[in-house]
Amino acid sequence: MNDLVLYYVDGDVAVITVNNPPVNALSPGVPEGIAACLQRAQQDDRVRAVVLIGAGRSFIAGADIKEFGKITSGSKARGEGLHPLLYALEDSPKPVTAAIHGQAFGGGLEVAMACAYRVAVPEARLGQPEVKLGLIPGAGGTQRLPRLVGVAKAIEMCQFGEPVSASEAARLGLVDQLVEGDLVTGAVAFARRMADQPVNKVRQRDALLGTPEQNSPIFARARELAQTRQRDLIAPRAAIEAIEAATKLPFYEGIQQEAQLFEQCLFSSQSKALIHVFFAERAAAKIPDLPKDTPVQPVQKAGIVGAGTMGVGIAMTYANAGIPVVLKDVSQQALDRALAAIQRQYAQSVAKGRFSQAVMEERLGRIQLSLDDRDLEEADIVVEAVFENMALKKEIFSRLDQIAKPGAILATNTSTLSIDEIAAATSRPHQVVGHHFFSPAHVMRLLEIVRGRQTSLPVLAASLALARRLGKVAVVVGNCRGFVGNRMFGPYRREAQFLIEEGASVEQVDRAMTEFGMAMGPLAVGDLAGLDVGWRIRREFQHLDPPGVRKPLLEDRLVEKGRLGQKSGAGWYRYDENRKPYFDPAVDEIIDQVRREAGIQPRLISQQEITERLLYTLVNEGARILEEKIALRSSDIDIVYVYGYGFPAHRGGPMFYADSVGLSAVLERVREFHAQHGSRWQPAPLLERLAGQGRGFSSIDTSIA
Repeated sequence: MNDLVLYYVDGDVAVITVNNPPVNALSPGVPEGIAACLQRAQQDDRVRAVVLIGAGRSFIAGADIKEFGKITSGSKARGEGLHPLLYALEDSPKPVTAAIHGQAFGGGLEVAMACAYRVAVPEARLGQPEVKLGLIPGAGGTQRLPRLVGVAKAIEMCQFGEPVSASEAARLGLVDQLVEGDLVTGAVAFARRMADQPVNKVRQRDALLGTPEQNSPIFARARELAQTRQRDLIAPRAAIEAIEAATKLPFYEGIQQEAQLFEQCLFSSQSKALIHVFFAERAAAKIPDLPKDTPVQPVQKAGIVGAGTMGVGIAMTYANAGIPVVLKDVSQQALDRALAAIQRQYAQSVAKGRFSQAVMEERLGRIQLSLDDRDLEEADIVVEAVFENMALKKEIFSRLDQIAKPGAILATNTSTLSIDEIAAATSRPHQVVGHHFFSPAHVMRLLEIVRGRQTSLPVLAASLALARRLGKVAVVVGNCRGFVGNRMFGPYRREAQFLIEEGASVEQVDRAMTEFGMAMGPLAVGDLAGLDVGWRIRREFQHLDPPGVRKPLLEDRLVEKGRLGQKSGAGWYRYDENRKPYFDPAVDEIIDQVRREAGIQPRLISQQEITERLLYTLVNEGARILEEKIALRSSDIDIVYVYGYGFPAHRGGPMFYADSVGLSAVLERVREFHAQHGSRWQPAPLLERLAGQGRGFSSIDTSIA
């Protein structure tokens, strides 16, 4: 026994408590501590039954993910893992009841399933989320879960990794009883009542495993979903295969099959990338100069200025989080359009069963539409969400300075403009910060928090706390044109246009990126955002372009012809009434005309060249951002791109991907492109330095576990 696991006896029931905050992960010492306490209970003649519970806010939230890295690096052997403990729990002559609150995830659920019984508070959640780390359950989860909930539900839980509530788990048979009130009291009473009952061990239950005829369509459907919704991912297919083994093999042979599949996943590049993203997301919240005891101003009411697409999405984000919000515009017509858009999107969610009509009405009730600045006076935060024009934004912030109450946070949703210049329009620049949401704002998880030169620490702390409340993954970035995400995205989309000018097709460029794993190609993304947005930004900054620099020609030509993207029904693609894209011969005619006017002779361009030019321009600009300290860590850049730009998480983000390729190989290609295409491909000094030292971007990161 150790301090990680505690033991006491309540009458004739032993209570074993996992005490490994914050989430009771199965770190080294925890399984050993549980086993020692279990043995103590067996030797205690007073004890008739055992309760296993977690201290603090959770049961057992899963394995200690750091241990996986030790195994793949060779510094630790995998060994038998949790199996000896699980068999000890399952074979205990004194039945063990798992008492679940908070989370029973991954290895935590595997521990619970090895117990004789499971009780839980209704709010608890149970799941096998290993697939989100590129893994499958590795301690019998794929073998015991289908024996408890049936094959179809087990596949769903392991293939997609989404948890179920304790209430649903009780309906499924995963939880034996829900406990209202004090969990320890209820669990001890349940264990005492079941102490002398015969135990049906989970590994011996076969009734729900189905027949080959029953299971065949279930597995076929699962593999179809893996192909369409989880393209290129290894772990979902492995999870399906492991559960299929549970239906065809004796339990212990199924365990061996699971172990082989788990190991294949663990040593895959995908798992390493997804584990990197897991730790990178947590590291992003660590700001070196932000003390933990920095006071955080609560946000009870919000204001949004600008009822366009972004304003609507931001207002919905606040309403969804339970925060009343005033959506203000100068035009009643704009407010009417905004309300219609909000109602339409909520109604679609109700129709899809995401939430009820009552929830929709509740959320709508939190959104107040207004034409009057005075309705913003009580807001704890006001977010400006008008289009990208510095003069307009400065005018708005000057007005907000007069309207907003003392202490209110003044946030701008600008995606490119200087936070410091905007803040200078106020008498309180320390209260001004960038909150760059990504479209659609109520869906996309990323929030770039842009720190101005005078942004105060309390405002920064409040922004991070607010992001968590809004359900966002926040990354704090510095102030420059485009910050992190759009500063890199500009060269990326510019290079896409150059590739088309030089001879590639629209389809070829977008396909190269979607086959790499991006959610959308760069040209389709432009159509989604609106080509006029980039057109407006280019005009805002055209005075900063170096003389003689090559500029892409095609997108401006499309805008001049009224092809603004999905919003106008035509951009790089043509769109039907459902916004489904089609290739448009008219675009090829525009491309041919631009090539002729510019004297460009088209050539054949390989998919490899397209992929390398698009990805390595991201990496090269990312290296400059790191050197300028606009981003704190390369992993912060990865998080921005995974959550904000659809970069495939199983490749870890652009900087992690570059490390996996090898920076010397990346630099070699960047130098070739520099020789072919000129100054825009000048290698970043940091890229040259790290490649020369045989290091990767991760070697300069801090706060990564």
